[in-house]
Amino acid sequence: MPARLFLFLFATSVLSAQTQLTIYNENFGVVKERRQFALAEGENEVRVTDVAAWIEPDSVIVRDVDDPDAIRVLEQNYEADPLDQGRLLEDAKGQIVEFEAPGETPGDVRIVRARVLRSGYVPLTGVGNFGAAHRNRIRNSYRGRNLKEPIVEVDGKIRFGLPGKPRFPSLAADAVLEPTLLWRLHSDETGERQLQFSYLTGGIRWEAAYNAVASGAGDRFDLIGWVTLENVSGKTFTDARVKLVAGDVARALPVAGQPRSQFRMAPSEKDMAPRDAVVSRGLDDYHLYEPVRPITVRHGETKQIELLRAADVSGRRLYVYDGIQIEPRHRLWTSADLRRQGEYGRLSNPKVWTMLEFENSVESGLGMPLPAGTVRFYRRDADGRNEFVGEDAIDHTPADETLRLYTGNAFDLVGERKQTAFDHNRNERRTDEDFEIRIRNHKDVEVEVRVVERLYRWANWEIQSNSHDFAKTDSRTVEFRPRVPPGEEVVITYRAHYFW
Repeated sequence: MPARLFLFLFATSVLSAQTQLTIYNENFGVVKERRQFALAEGENEVRVTDVAAWIEPDSVIVRDVDDPDAIRVLEQNYEADPLDQGRLLEDAKGQIVEFEAPGETPGDVRIVRARVLRSGYVPLTGVGNFGAAHRNRIRNSYRGRNLKEPIVEVDGKIRFGLPGKPRFPSLAADAVLEPTLLWRLHSDETGERQLQFSYLTGGIRWEAAYNAVASGAGDRFDLIGWVTLENVSGKTFTDARVKLVAGDVARALPVAGQPRSQFRMAPSEKDMAPRDAVVSRGLDDYHLYEPVRPITVRHGETKQIELLRAADVSGRRLYVYDGIQIEPRHRLWTSADLRRQGEYGRLSNPKVWTMLEFENSVESGLGMPLPAGTVRFYRRDADGRNEFVGEDAIDHTPADETLRLYTGNAFDLVGERKQTAFDHNRNERRTDEDFEIRIRNHKDVEVEVRVVERLYRWANWEIQSNSHDFAKTDSRTVEFRPRVPPGEEVVITYRAHYFW
């Protein structure tokens, strides 16, 4: 039966038109909402609550859905410091406030009247937006001083700390209890308006992860992909139409001493018929993944959604021996040093890597752009249980590309690399070096091992003698591919000649 690939994040044909959430895998997102407002002709003050606490205010875009020219935003304020006890104490500084304190007997409450001299309130906004010099001045002003401890006056005496739980008068109608956008809008006429607004926010991210399960001793496997959504933005997105963007999106870096410029981007307006359960398509130079089912992403929630399910994917197991082991003291040596220092590269790495290689193609059972993520490998044991055998990470991978993933070191394969001769002749402008490489196979089956040798001493080189055929894989690397019978050893020898 041919391999089949199933893509889904849940199956339904209902799309949410009210909230759209585009999440980038660089820890930010774009929120787009529609809300109904009753506006009068002329200027209106509009209060928008239930926005993300990590909103970037200067990324906000507002328009009338039916008539983009019907309204104009005259002014926008963002209240990012919601009302709390410290803020109310700050507003009451210099005034008498009643406090509930424990009475003489358990359960009794007595009222203490105290004048607030210092609230202990430290604003949460503004610090860090005006460059390093301003930030350091703020830090220095608080250094060594416990300004967060309130001070009150009770019966003519100064007291550090509050005498009890404060009681405040009723809140004003314009009190800010959560992050709020305040707009002053100009409307051409009176009536109900459906406004659409979008903004960038931090505190939300997504990443992909894959589980590859192989059965028996073969190299074919089933692949299940997951998307993990994490939301700490301060807002719950209910029945949102979610889009996930994979790619390296550029964002402007802050200029020293200035606020960071914001990257403005709104999701596409185009509605899409839900033919598949998840749709993958291009977005500029990136890739977008969109489930057709509305998803609720709550604040503080980590949610997993299935991204793909591919059955019977064709893979190839590779064994790779890269025998050179470089001592830390040699890492800063120059090319001129390498030409004459025979001790470089004498240490041997005995480990033979186990790798899985497969094509991201329809023929192999895949063939979709794969977002970056961790791939975990499992092998189904004789008792039918999945045992973990390694993991690796992949970058964003287009369709029809080859993936080669490291899963660990082979237990029953051993490599040994030894320098057998070194001759540096400065007058003749040459260096000759001989190596002996041994591959021992303790398995009960024959294996092919890819022996990688790096010609690291100089750019001009040639192999003057060799015991096995090799392939030149790049300008300074060759690869031998010996087949090693079970229980036996293969010895590879070669001489590298460097000249300049």
